[in-house]
Amino acid sequence: MKEAVDRQVESRALLSREFERHRPYLRSVAYRMLGSVTEAEDALQECWLRLDRRPPREADSLRPWLTTVVGRICLDLLRARRSRREDYAGSWLPEPVVVADDSPEDEAVLADVVGLALLVVLETLTPAERLAFVLHDVFAVPFAEIAAVVDRSPTAARQLASRARRRVRAARPEPDADLAVQQRVVDAFLAAARAGDFDALLLLLDPDVVLRTDGGGRGPLARPPV
Repeated sequence: MKEAVDRQVESRALLSREFERHRPYLRSVAYRMLGSVTEAEDALQECWLRLDRRPPREADSLRPWLTTVVGRICLDLLRARRSRREDYAGSWLPEPVVVADDSPEDEAVLADVVGLALLVVLETLTPAERLAFVLHDVFAVPFAEIAAVVDRSPTAARQLASRARRRVRAARPEPDADLAVQQRVVDAFLAAARAGDFDALLLLLDPDVVLRTDGGGRGPLARPPV
């Protein structure tokens, strides 16, 4: 009896270590799907509970299995969010990633890698389109695996990603080819922010910049864009 219990404990510990090994990847998938750090962590917690209850039989299939489970959880969350969004006041904005050491430079790098502007564009897609685009175009997940998540054929999953890709390309601005100019602007912006130099910040902004606020459905906000 004791040996059986020990094997069960050891098996669960091994499963937990494997899950933690895949956690950074799963967090990235969930964050790009949801645009919310809090919801992404909730999705990972639910994924772990499902894994703990019924793990896959083959160890080498764990990553695809986890991707499918997280994808389905995110789909459910997105669909629930869309039903609530009808009563949401103001503009929805993605929740930025905050680094542990509160470094402005690291936050700027993270924001660029994740692409907050892209997350705003992704919010205009249907949940299925968003999942197909994120999994295939960002994480190179095969359409056969995506099809299992959205419960459609691989051809239909490919069409979802293609439709999403066209909408994303139409909505995203063309990037500035001069990376050196971009770096100088970022450096100047961070310096002005640290110094509290509001006038310098204004000089760095495009005259056509638009301010949108998101009170999270609870806090004060400017309803129309400013």
